[in-house]
Amino acid sequence: MIEGDADGYWRLAQTIVHGEEYSIYTPPRRVLRMPGFPLVLAGAMSVAGEDHFRVRLFLALTGVAACYLVYLLGKELTNETTGLIAAGLTAVSPVMAGFSVLFLSETVFAVTMLFSLWVLVKLGNVNWGDHDRLQGCLWSALAGVSLAAAFYVRPGWLLTLPIIVALMIWRAKGQRARALERAAILILGFTVMLVPWVYRNYQVTGHFVLTSLWSGPSLYDGLNPQATGDSDMTFFDRDRVMLKMSEYEMNRYYTQQAVEYARQHPGHVIQLMGAKLLRYWKPWPNASQFRSWWMMAAVSAVFLPVLLLAVYGIWISRQQGLLLLITLGPILYFSLIHMVFVSSLRYRLPAEYSLYILSAIGVTALVGDRFNKGKIKS
Repeated sequence: MIEGDADGYWRLAQTIVHGEEYSIYTPPRRVLRMPGFPLVLAGAMSVAGEDHFRVRLFLALTGVAACYLVYLLGKELTNETTGLIAAGLTAVSPVMAGFSVLFLSETVFAVTMLFSLWVLVKLGNVNWGDHDRLQGCLWSALAGVSLAAAFYVRPGWLLTLPIIVALMIWRAKGQRARALERAAILILGFTVMLVPWVYRNYQVTGHFVLTSLWSGPSLYDGLNPQATGDSDMTFFDRDRVMLKMSEYEMNRYYTQQAVEYARQHPGHVIQLMGAKLLRYWKPWPNASQFRSWWMMAAVSAVFLPVLLLAVYGIWISRQQGLLLLITLGPILYFSLIHMVFVSSLRYRLPAEYSLYILSAIGVTALVGDRFNKGKIKS
């Protein structure tokens, strides 16, 4: 028996395996979730069967893949030693290990996000010269595809596309035409990947839907009179608006309700933003089932040293804009997103993977300083 979001993902994956309509619940919810994670679950089911334990073993491999991608990204940004240390830190994290076997999208999103970041770094290292034009175009296309793959798992990743394009053009330094070419190819790769999902959504709803039709209730979950920063979707079962509205109308209705509440109660919104920010950065889990003192202490004992090392790594790397953008950018990006939507450690977790590269930089600097001091004394 699984509950909540995990149950929804599992059931959507079953519809894919059985060749049924991609929908769950009654009335049917056809655009409830992006299909990225259900496709991964469906792939595991097709190999291991619809057995929870065997599918969890498959998902554990995504945690291994995430550690390897941290190594590749750290190596590309700095050096192999930093990559190995960063991967080691993620490998021994009990929270990351625990989440990797849950029927939730966090670890799979971390894999797709890390891959897209690695591709972007590779693209950023390609020269602007004519002899590198083909290589730049190929990496640009792969960047668009990889960003779309991450978007299929977590739609909140969408806003990185305009940010990346703007930064690409800004960093061109006299190569504006070549930068525009690469940006156009990146956008094209991203768009081509999205066409099947958008077309399918139009077929089942009659409307252009780029992401899903759960963003409205999710926004209202974070902006309503009873909101605390934690998720409480009981209003959805209470209101039962799907009995009189289509899925598209329901999503628009809750979006309008959230926006209207925010407009009329700016003070509460600001208070909620602070509460959500605290929940996002809190060293221990927010969920009540994880509030035992030993679990809170264990999670904090891992995260706080990593965070302090990352702060030191930020200071050391303060002149390296690309490195900070890739390693620090994701966790700050989602911090801002979840000051609007509901917030918890769960939403921070995927972005911690790249942050660990900064922690590894802090570790190598501390070890190097101590080694040099000892060498001088001797």
